[in-house]
Amino acid sequence: MSDEAFLRKSNFTFGSKSSEYRDMNLGIDRMSMAINAMGDPCENIPAIHIAGTNGKGSIAAFINSVLSLVDIKTGVTTSPHLVEWVERICINKNQISKKEFQSLSLALSPIIEKYNLTPFESVIAIALKYFTLKEVELLILEVGLGGRLDATTAHKYRPIIAFGSIGLDHCEYLGDNLEKIAIEKAAVITPNSSIITAKQHNIVKRVLQETATKQQAFIHWVDPLPSDWKLGLSGAIQKENAAVAKGVISSLKNIGWNISDEQIRKGLSLTKWPGRLQATKWKGRPIIVDGAHNPHAAKQLSTERNSWTNQESGVIWILGIQKRKDMKNILNNLIREKDLVWIVPIPNQQSWSKSQILSYCPEYRTQLKEALCMEEVFSILEKREKWPSPPPIISGSLYLIGDLFKGKSK
Repeated sequence: MSDEAFLRKSNFTFGSKSSEYRDMNLGIDRMSMAINAMGDPCENIPAIHIAGTNGKGSIAAFINSVLSLVDIKTGVTTSPHLVEWVERICINKNQISKKEFQSLSLALSPIIEKYNLTPFESVIAIALKYFTLKEVELLILEVGLGGRLDATTAHKYRPIIAFGSIGLDHCEYLGDNLEKIAIEKAAVITPNSSIITAKQHNIVKRVLQETATKQQAFIHWVDPLPSDWKLGLSGAIQKENAAVAKGVISSLKNIGWNISDEQIRKGLSLTKWPGRLQATKWKGRPIIVDGAHNPHAAKQLSTERNSWTNQESGVIWILGIQKRKDMKNILNNLIREKDLVWIVPIPNQQSWSKSQILSYCPEYRTQLKEALCMEEVFSILEKREKWPSPPPIISGSLYLIGDLFKGKSK
């Protein structure tokens, strides 16, 4: 098989927005065997494992920002990517190069094919090999989906477990109620580990506590950081995510690293994480992007809205929502009486159309419009006498935001 053919087969075409969920095959047996065949890369490197429904990427970004500041060589895996696969593998703030990614993809192709690894699993295999070659000191592994059967869980040395907020998402894979989902996610808890989490729903709290007791692990429940902590990421929810990150960094003293509060403060203030309540521009005009793609995240975004100037006069939403997502509850959390909603397709993804939405939610018939793409909506808004205030909000999918960023980079 040629190099290009393998990369296409593995869904690693750079800039590709093909869905890794199409090839979803949960289970860590294949990943464990592949890691063993690779010679157990990073076997003795401790990992901070981050699970949850929302906030995982932000927690990872906060932690990585602090660790980069204090020069702890850290291998980081996150998902999904916004534009290119290489975004998922970093050492501190430096992404793996396309050349290195392709080289390792091809070098590992016999193992990837032998164990029939999914695209996500292949990225984790590439990351672990890369981190071993670069001799990292510490890992940050963001769970892709669930936890119990996620590829990142195949890495056994995970003394620190962080949880973002846990809610309903990926129900087709994880279960149709909050308890089932919490059980899947809590399964990442390792014996004698330190667990850091902010407040959770009572059902989730019970599951986490029961699992921690069985594993003789200790849970640290953290409160949101106070207002005097300056954060690099916007939004009230980031006070909780940053508190989890701070708790994780403080717990590193148990495995040999002491980082001062002053260093933590500075690192948290310098954090960047694109696509999460991010103010940006289209042709010099302000827009806001946020990757809220499930009801829980939509509810958080709706809470943030309350602090926006002029929001009570109505907000213009540009939404792309994948067909497998809970569209009805996303809209119910986001849309208010005076809002206008533009529905756009997500490139290369099956997504909800206006007519499909109205067949389930006829109450929105006077508020919904449809366009072929975001650019069409922007062009229509540009012809208005005045640009909307608050600025238009692009949301519903990180893939949609990735497509926007890809277009802006051209």
